Amino acid sequence: MGVPRITGTLVAGLVVAGLLSACDAAGGDDGPDPDDAAAALASALATGDFAGVSFTDETTEAVSAAYVELIEGMGEVEPAVEVGDIEESDETATAALAWAWPLGEQEWSYQTGAALRLVDDEWQVVWTPTVVEPSLTGKEVLESAPIAPERAGITGADGLALVAERPVVRFGIDRNMVEDQQAGESARRLAELLDIDVASYVKQVEAAGDEAFIEGIVYRRDDVPPQVAQGYHDIDGVLALAGELPLAPTREFAAPILGSVGEVTAEMIEEDPDRYAVGDQAGLSGLQARYDDQLGGTPGVVVDAVRPNDKERELFREEPVAGQPLGLTLDVDLQLTAERLLADIGPASALVAMRPSNGNILVAANGPGADGYNVATFGQFAPGSTFKSVSSLALLRAGLTPDSLVPCTSQIVVDGKQFENYDDYPAGGLGRIPLRTAVANSCNTAIISQAGKLSRDSLVDAAASLGMGVDHDLGFPAYFGSVTPPASETEAAANLIGQGKVLASPMTMATVIASIQSGDLVVPRMVTSVDVGPPARVEPPTRDEVAALRGMLRAVVTSGSGSTLADVPGPPVIAKTGTAEFVRNGDLLTHAWMIAAQGDLAVAVFVAEGDSGSGTAGPILEAFLREAR
Repeated sequence: MGVPRITGTLVAGLVVAGLLSACDAAGGDDGPDPDDAAAALASALATGDFAGVSFTDETTEAVSAAYVELIEGMGEVEPAVEVGDIEESDETATAALAWAWPLGEQEWSYQTGAALRLVDDEWQVVWTPTVVEPSLTGKEVLESAPIAPERAGITGADGLALVAERPVVRFGIDRNMVEDQQAGESARRLAELLDIDVASYVKQVEAAGDEAFIEGIVYRRDDVPPQVAQGYHDIDGVLALAGELPLAPTREFAAPILGSVGEVTAEMIEEDPDRYAVGDQAGLSGLQARYDDQLGGTPGVVVDAVRPNDKERELFREEPVAGQPLGLTLDVDLQLTAERLLADIGPASALVAMRPSNGNILVAANGPGADGYNVATFGQFAPGSTFKSVSSLALLRAGLTPDSLVPCTSQIVVDGKQFENYDDYPAGGLGRIPLRTAVANSCNTAIISQAGKLSRDSLVDAAASLGMGVDHDLGFPAYFGSVTPPASETEAAANLIGQGKVLASPMTMATVIASIQSGDLVVPRMVTSVDVGPPARVEPPTRDEVAALRGMLRAVVTSGSGSTLADVPGPPVIAKTGTAEFVRNGDLLTHAWMIAAQGDLAVAVFVAEGDSGSGTAGPILEAFLREAR
């Protein structure tokens, strides 16, 4: 049997049939598709993983390395890359790529083209830097850099600058100016000269790179100590760099409230890496931190094409947006006056002054003994007999009048607990005396004797009517005090004289006497952009109650414990003194308080440890009223 012969025509037909059958089996594909190669390239450019991309003249590894070098200067930013139109012709194609780099608040977007070639039934990419950015040439690489916005200042009353750019001097070591073996010794000598932690600074300097400047301390230009100005020249590698920082008029000026600005910490970067990077300046504490977004503005960004010789060609720029000032009600001159009056007070101390007419806080001063703590508006202390201004309102609502007779005895016992008057209480002030006199002389026993006339909520309600004990956000750290229903008769008695469970800040007690002076519930205000208003469901004092309270607090000045204020020039002064006992390490100590109002000014002075309200806090308050005229 002979073998059959297949003609050429038949072979061709069988080949075609086979090809068609193969195409049918593959779903109708008639060959490699450049769309797939373009999509793989776009994915690789976005992720940095080129494993799925083939190139005409380069290995995948070489392109991957080149790409890393090309975009390394863009930092941690990852681009979004999408494929647009693809133009195909025979064995070549061009894919349009849409790029978008998220650069902080901005986006840098543009389009490039990628050439593709069909090689051995596979579409491969012709690699060139223009795939990444259309104008790149030679060895140029991309580099982005933030453009710092201008940080806004903080203004006070009448728009005067509280925080503004002020000259400073930064002392530190430039590692480029000192040999490695000498760096540690220079760091030790500079740290000792600057009186900073030696071991920590030496460690920083020794670990720093050759081009680093390791800052030791920053001084206001006028505050550089003479020994530092004269001694730093003798230490190898030390530089004194002039600059500016947003600062208040003095180092102490409302420092616990305003806060500070400085280089961001590692914790801040870790918490918000999209906002902060190493070397950024930001608010670190106080209002500078709370309102950092407003004050700091929005950074800009610039992207350059950089050549090996460091020549730059700008590709993209977005200008920064300057910060917006923060307006406060603080009065520069009065704040400085208060801080000067507190400068020599050893224990923690504070002075708060506000306008009864609108609640504007003019002064929130803390003495050096506060050790950076915001005692003025956030301290929490027993207010002592200054709280009798609140107790008096509760007693008025219980039916007493300023002329009601109350028993002022040398002592009174409540449920086994003995209460006495302060040590210097005038002996002639004992007996059945008018409530007015009891308040003027600050008779503890007389006020406590009336506890039975009050309900559990009487003091809570009276305090709220004068702005105490009801929290609400004012846009700055504020403690409104605490007045709670008593858990026992003893606690009720102690609460009446501002001890027990009653707590207040100096701002709280300034608010109380401001409300009495105003005739309405006063809400403190410091940040002008924050709307404040009285808390809901709080009953303000009535006109008759205000008149009675003013009369009793006026008697404190004319015939009582605040008589040192009687000759202060200007409108009549109303006031209340107070002490509150507390125990520390087994010793019985006293907080010293005094509150007063004159015209459109209400003031509270607090000293954490003192002899008496009139003797310790009184002279400070008197001096302030006299200078504030």
